[in-house]
Amino acid sequence: MKDLTNQQKGSLLAFVAVIFITPDSLFIRLSNIDTWGLVFYRGIIPFITVFFGMLLIYKLNFFKILFTSGIHGIIYIITFSITNITFVVSIQNTNVANTLVMIASAPMLSAILGTFFLKELPDRKTWISIIITFTAVVYIFYDSIKLGNFYGDILGFITAIGLAVGAITIRSAKLKNLVPAAVVGKLFVATFALLFIESFVLVEKDQIIVPLMCVLCVAIPFVLVTIAPRFIPAAEVNLFFLLETIIGPIWVWLIIKEQPSIETLQGGAIIIATIATHSFLKLRKS
Repeated sequence: MKDLTNQQKGSLLAFVAVIFITPDSLFIRLSNIDTWGLVFYRGIIPFITVFFGMLLIYKLNFFKILFTSGIHGIIYIITFSITNITFVVSIQNTNVANTLVMIASAPMLSAILGTFFLKELPDRKTWISIIITFTAVVYIFYDSIKLGNFYGDILGFITAIGLAVGAITIRSAKLKNLVPAAVVGKLFVATFALLFIESFVLVEKDQIIVPLMCVLCVAIPFVLVTIAPRFIPAAEVNLFFLLETIIGPIWVWLIIKEQPSIETLQGGAIIIATIATHSFLKLRKS
């Protein structure tokens, strides 16, 4: 990794994170546990996994890193906690494609916030990519809005706002390590879920699905996504999340036959082609 440029490091981290995240929606659909039980386990299992992992690496410096993250750490804890909750509730109140399409607006939001708060104006290639992908997202969403799943869709958009604010926060504090703040955010998620949880019991296939999902699709990606914006602009990190917009529904389609619309497939193809072209041009330049 040390021989890679910042562009290559950030792009690699974001890409690997999103590949791990893509089956997440499928696991949520396959689980039978109630919403708040799922939110609880998606908070507590990654918290325990990453917390003890970081204690082994940093020992008591973990707490020093956490407390020196200051206002950036507090903002990231809040946004990270909110997005972790709204994502799950959104998935369970609309179809997977709708939620992921709403989240796909994160790069546009990141670019706008980055311009205002970081004075980090995206280059022309990034703006063109954002506009093309956002247009594809609108095209996908135009058909699905007829279903009337507004509650889930609104929570999906709130998730996108949280992702954008979180990425901008990391970018503005790129000399700080905000992974400990994300770990605390996971603890907050689990604590909040305790107020509403009906049962802690995992039965049958949930005993495998829930822990597997929490480690592979939640714990590993959140560490990578928290590190990536230290190397590349927030808008570019969130561009990679658009891959989930098409790959996530395909997983669900293949396994449980929740078929995406033709608009989702067409728009998804445009999104993948745009991200691939953008990444190739940026990496070639670096």
